Amino acid sequence: MTTENTTNDEIVDQAPIENNEIDADALDAGIEERVEEISREEQLSQDLASEKDKFLRLFAEFENFKRRTAKERIELFKTANQDVLQSLLPILDDFDRALTEIKKTDDNVLIQGVELIQEKLKGTLVSKGLSEVEVKAGDVFDADFAEAITQIPMPDLKGKIVDVIEKGYKLGDKIIRFPKVVIGQ
Repeated sequence: MTTENTTNDEIVDQAPIENNEIDADALDAGIEERVEEISREEQLSQDLASEKDKFLRLFAEFENFKRRTAKERIELFKTANQDVLQSLLPILDDFDRALTEIKKTDDNVLIQGVELIQEKLKGTLVSKGLSEVEVKAGDVFDADFAEAITQIPMPDLKGKIVDVIEKGYKLGDKIIRFPKVVIGQ
């Protein structure tokens, strides 16, 4: 019996030791899996944060692109007719000169006809965004809004506009032709 008890005790004693060893290995493996899961979760959350950041940056860049192209489109529409309107400005000048000369005659019907055509042309151009740059004799000369073509000695009008030789025009806020003026010196 003693031998059997010793053998049984060894078997009993060996069984828990083996179970403890298996449990420790299982625990180590379980801990490693949890660490891997946690690191995998952390990696996935970092990847998600990175993708969100990329998305937000791309979205902001796209919004800026839309805003910029919309602004460029508006500017293009405002100035799309600039070449055509600039080519019509000499015709407006010719109408002004013609009216000045026709008014020297007594033919009121001719004067009214030319004035009617001139006003119709001006009205059409104004509807397209053209406006006259307002400068007149006696105003202080500003190089940002007028072009001085000559200076004449006039002490009482020094630095002021003496005469407007050619009218200036702007399309929207942009001056497309500066008025040509004579200034006093």
